Amino acid sequence: MARPVTSPRARLRAALAQGTRVTGTFVKLPAPDVVELCGLVGFDFAVVDMEHSTLSEAEALGLVRHAERCGLPALVRIPEVDAPLVCRLLENGAAGFQLSMLASAAQTRALVRATRFAPEGARSVSLANRAAGFGLRSSGGLKSFLAAERDVPPLLVGQIETPWWRDALTARTGDPWEAVIGDLDVVFVGGTDLAVSLGADPGGDDLRTAVAEIEKAAERHGVAFGGWAPSRTAARGQGLAGARYLVTGSDLQILAAGLEAAAAEGGGNG
Repeated sequence: MARPVTSPRARLRAALAQGTRVTGTFVKLPAPDVVELCGLVGFDFAVVDMEHSTLSEAEALGLVRHAERCGLPALVRIPEVDAPLVCRLLENGAAGFQLSMLASAAQTRALVRATRFAPEGARSVSLANRAAGFGLRSSGGLKSFLAAERDVPPLLVGQIETPWWRDALTARTGDPWEAVIGDLDVVFVGGTDLAVSLGADPGGDDLRTAVAEIEKAAERHGVAFGGWAPSRTAARGQGLAGARYLVTGSDLQILAAGLEAAAAEGGGNG
């Protein structure tokens, strides 16, 4: 039987289920070498960024394909749920999706619907793609493919970037988190947008208070807690010391820091 595309996804799922802390980075450059290097240097996963980058669909597809062939789980950050795009990315090896600006149960339902086959969702089925082994006999056929996707479904990460839950609490509608994060694998703090939406200092007490509220909600609902920071050291100061799913920096940030250091060492005046 052909090697299932779900195998890197399964490894990341297992790590999160076991309480292991995993670390990745955002990939914004259309360079397969970047995702390969992410795996070689020890990142547990990568997040191909289709929100804050110039990546085209074709470039993103190429990155997730290459990451999967290298054994590196590659999630894709998306600004909204585009079901046909989600389907194409899954058919090419995406390990899951990281949805920006999550603030409603409707967004979560749309994400589940786009990433799950019936009856849990409405993802369209085809065997004419690499995730299904291109329909070759050695891949096991439709039944095997559906079983693999059911047993190891795509990871779902929701980015919390506005204090929407506080409005819901004020309205006294019960626990505002349950319907929004109950079907997620990771609740992810988008600290920069959250700070801006709060009118708070990125390193201040107001932001850390909000982050603590998010972490408590994740713990209460049995969802892994995560977030972004420039580095693991910086994560502690942002209230992310307990993050089990941490995205540190990005390929561009790492490249910029390296170039700046090299220029300084070389005595350049640029």
